[in-house]
Amino acid sequence: MSVFVHPTSEVSREARIAPGVWIGPFCVIGSDVEIGEGTRLEGYARILEHVTLGKKCRVFENVVLGGEPQDFAFKGERSFVRIGDGVVLRENVTVHRGSGEDTVTTVGDGTWMMVGSHAGHNSSIGKGCVLANGVGLSGYSSVGDGSVLGGMSGLHQFTRVGSLCMVGALTKVVKDVPPFTLVDGHPARIYGLNVVGLRRRGFSQEDRLQVKRAYHELFSSSSIDREALARLEQDDPGGHVREILDFIRSSKRGLTSWGGKGDHDD
Repeated sequence: MSVFVHPTSEVSREARIAPGVWIGPFCVIGSDVEIGEGTRLEGYARILEHVTLGKKCRVFENVVLGGEPQDFAFKGERSFVRIGDGVVLRENVTVHRGSGEDTVTTVGDGTWMMVGSHAGHNSSIGKGCVLANGVGLSGYSSVGDGSVLGGMSGLHQFTRVGSLCMVGALTKVVKDVPPFTLVDGHPARIYGLNVVGLRRRGFSQEDRLQVKRAYHELFSSSSIDREALARLEQDDPGGHVREILDFIRSSKRGLTSWGGKGDHDD
């Protein structure tokens, strides 16, 4: 497979372009850039320094990858952006490099970042995520595998969203969102399990029931019950419940509060 580069585009001699890559008009590809086989860049995309872009990605118009971090502590050190395979980056998406020597901002395989969404420095997006139009991830924030963030929602710096969560549009996330939950509001509150997402990912009724029981114990009120957490840990659960407990124990910003019984926690 040959490489196509539109004659109006500028590609650094130091860039590593795999077979089957298609580069449209007026693109700019910087040094220390690697683009995987079968990836397609539409017009005016800019892939700056220290970026790895995986195989079979789609990069739409005016995407900018590898821009300097918006961080006053950044002093020009070398840092990176790593984009996985099969990622779709729609118009005007921006992904900034890490802040700090050899740090990385990452986007996992199969993730969709829709129009105007942004991944700030040192942020991490898991595999198979969806970030709808205008979503913003602040520095050092993270999103777990398979989570969906609704349009114009935003994550405060250092906050984490666990795996298979659903974050409603316009939601303001200022504390960690534990796995498998549905959150909404300004600031965010938990309103039940992300049942639709869990079903789509193959969670059986028994799997969902175990997760539901765990959360009923953990959130006897709006905040986490530390005694219930200790009891569940003593039972040494595996699988999905263990993922919840590990996430809670590793939280540094605190957890999003439970806002009430939702329609999606069966």
